[in-house]
Parts: sequence; structure tokens; C-alpha cells
Amino acid sequence: MLKANNNRSNDLGKFLSWILRHGAVNEGIPIAIDGFVPVESLLEHRFLKGRFTKNDIIKVVETDDKRRFALKFNETSFKIRANQGHSIKVVITLELTPITNANSFEHVVHGTFFKKWNKIKLEGLHRMKRNHIHFSQNITDSSTNISGLRKNSEIFIYIDLEAALQSGLQFFLSANDVILCPGDEEGFIKPIFFKKVCRANGCPLEFH
Repeated sequence: MLKANNNRSNDLGKFLSWILRHGAVNEGIPIAIDGFVPVESLLEHRFLKGRFTKNDIIKVVETDDKRRFALKFNETSFKIRANQGHSIKVVITLELTPITNANSFEHVVHGTFFKKWNKIKLEGLHRMKRNHIHFSQNITDSSTNISGLRKNSEIFIYIDLEAALQSGLQFFLSANDVILCPGDEEGFIKPIFFKKVCRANGCPLEFH
């Protein structure tokens, strides 16, 4: 569970990211198969109750530079979801567009850290507890937040999308333009589908 600090907006963004992607079921928050959660239920959660309002949630969604969230409301309901990044298994019908043409994307890149590299270069990328492996269409720098890529990534792994698609791996584009892949039957994208790997400063890393 998250701990509160003095930055209310940051608190709320972190909580929404955690509860909508990972914690809803365990915290007793109803979540639909499309990932949407009633805002009223969230506001009754002990972390938010008395601290935040619907308008606070709207503001966080509208100002989030990585477009992590989506809102849906009508006369009778007001709901929110995370656009990607779920480990909750009941979320199976996100708004994902199948990718069938590798030429539509200049880059498919995953950011990671040196402490994970030895395992990745032997086994490949794995979705771990999440439903998908995440990729960006861009690389980032110290001043930019890019959807699908951690700003502090130390290693960038570029995927040969054409070869991966031809092998039968499935890729999707999320509502906030993150590229997602569930991996093979064991959740992996093997190193044979790595096009190139480099450090954050651009220096190449060997992986064959």
C-alpha cells in the first residue's frame, strides 16, 4: 500500500496507477473486464476518503503527460481505468489495436536496467506479473516522459518487429500509444528478436 506525502497530486497519481493496474481486486474495488472502475468506489477507499474529490481525479488524468488513464462518464456513472500496465487477470478487453504492419513503427523499444541485463540477454524479455511487456515508439531523455518507457532506463532494447510478427508473436497498440506484447506461451520475447541493444548514452551492447 502507498504512503501519503506532502505532494497531493503526486500521491493521487501514484495511487491511481497502482490501484487500477494491480490492487483493485485485493482492495475490494470493483473492476470490469475492460479495466474501468467506478470513481465513487475509489473515493471511498481509505487512502482517498476525505482527501480527494472527483475534480482532483479529473485534474490528474487531464495533466498526466504519459496519458496513463482514461475517463468514461454519462448521466448515471463516472469511471476511470489505466490504459495499460495491468497485472489484474480479469482485465482482458482493454482498448487495444492489433499491430499487423511492422512498417508502421520506426522503433519498438523497451527500457530496462543493468541489474536485469545478464538475465535478459540469456532468456529474453518477460512480462513478469503483468499481462504484457511494454514498449515505446520513442526513446527518452532526462527532460521528457514517454509512454511505455521509464525515464531513468539504463538500457534500451530494440525489437525486430517484422521478425517477431512473422514468428506469431502478437503486438498491440494501447489507447495511449504504448506497444504491448504478451510474449510467447511462456510470456517471453526471446533475444533472437532483439534488433539492437544500447546503453542510454547510445553505446551498443553485445547480446548474441
